[in-house]
Amino acid sequence: MTQTTTETLKPKQHFEILDGLRGVAALAIVFFHFMEIVYPPKENFIAHGFLAVDFFFCLSGFVIAYAYNDRIEKMKLSDFFTLRLIRLHPLVVFGSVLGLLAFLFDPFGGHPETYETGKLILIFLASVFLIPFPVMADRYFNIFGLNAPGWSLFWEYVANILYALFLYKLSRRSLFLLTVLAAAGICFVSQRAGGSLMGGWSGETFWDGFGRISYSFLAGMLIFRSNWIIKSKLGFIGLSVLLLLTFFIPFSDYNWLTEPLVVLLYFPLLIVAGAGATLKPVFRKLCIFFGKISYPLYMTHYAAMWIFANYYTKYKPETGQLALIMFIGTLLLLGVAYLTMVLYDIPIRKYLTDRRKKKSQNPG
Repeated sequence: MTQTTTETLKPKQHFEILDGLRGVAALAIVFFHFMEIVYPPKENFIAHGFLAVDFFFCLSGFVIAYAYNDRIEKMKLSDFFTLRLIRLHPLVVFGSVLGLLAFLFDPFGGHPETYETGKLILIFLASVFLIPFPVMADRYFNIFGLNAPGWSLFWEYVANILYALFLYKLSRRSLFLLTVLAAAGICFVSQRAGGSLMGGWSGETFWDGFGRISYSFLAGMLIFRSNWIIKSKLGFIGLSVLLLLTFFIPFSDYNWLTEPLVVLLYFPLLIVAGAGATLKPVFRKLCIFFGKISYPLYMTHYAAMWIFANYYTKYKPETGQLALIMFIGTLLLLGVAYLTMVLYDIPIRKYLTDRRKKKSQNPG
């Protein structure tokens, strides 16, 4: 039994271009968060950067189905959940700690003295354990005030749980029908929100997150299960440009049409093309690096955004100065993400993985 379990848990080969696109999407998120603090949506050149999260969700559905489709039935449910926790949760904790430190020691504001110690402890624990707790008015009632991107991880965990419980068992026909139903849900979410899919992160828009991950995760699964992979010569640069174009779509009165079209059709097509694209050797190391850095960058960058927001409110810097701050800030955030990955995430995951292996080899 131990031998079978060990065999089924061997890592599979990565789709390196898709890893690279994940990194491009993470960088787009960082730029979007900088820009949305300063400019209203119609003046923001990357106003649709938030759709990168929907791309993450679709990519996640594809990768989870690829990684576990042929082995989840041979695994214990607890093994699957343990593997996902080891992969995802160390950075959930670290992002929460960074968020708390940024809140307590923000040199430009933050006003932590207005919060009772007990309430702040509750907010921190909710962030660490991903328990939605939208109580911080000065953080726009984010469901995780100390680390806003945690909202998408909450729904990622929900999708992973549903995958392990029953989604992987669905026939391709049933999966297709469920995906179509979820597509209708995306249209409903857009209509309900007044024509935009920019929801899920706050207490008020909490259930929009369920709508967003439901379709994209299922679509990613369906792509893998149906073997919808198109051989193409686009390569990493071509696909990166096609991905970035979606984030630069102007914010307009036609969002009710453009955003659902991007999520329902365009992102799945990009993953179909990316899975079958040819990676030139010159871009291989870049794609691997982007793939590795994407999650640390996503989960650590937002602490700096609150500091930047308070700085901007206090000093109102000129456009040229803002551009320089955003450029240098992004480089620094990449540096922080890299150090976090090398000094914290990789060692912690290795320790937890080794400990898990020892426990499975010596169950007594």
